[in-house]
Amino acid sequence: MTAGTLMERLGIELVELGADRTVARMPVAGNTQPYGLLHGGASAALAETVGSFAAQLHAGPGRAAVGVDLNATHHRAVRDGTVTAVATALHCGSTVATYGVEVRDDRGRLVCTARLTCVVRESVPAG
Repeated sequence: MTAGTLMERLGIELVELGADRTVARMPVAGNTQPYGLLHGGASAALAETVGSFAAQLHAGPGRAAVGVDLNATHHRAVRDGTVTAVATALHCGSTVATYGVEVRDDRGRLVCTARLTCVVRESVPAG
């Protein structure tokens, strides 16, 4: 399912799946900017991944959750180890699902907070 995706390239591993709460982790190594710090775009991709999986589980079979808004605030630099993202449902309606995401380092320190909003559609959009 994830072969050839950004998820595979970034090394994102799903840890817990649920419509109300989804958890994933990602290595810092290989996901840094030139200064050796975790790239903010990698944190944002991790946040969108966990939120999107949760939203898709909320949407259910035959429906699709499509991200329409992502914002992220970066709080702390990380140089090594892994980061873990937890997406928590803020609103799960029939057409919109919004998740708050916290990304933390191995010591439990807040690295990034994000919010993802997805539109819930009746079918998977055509390519």
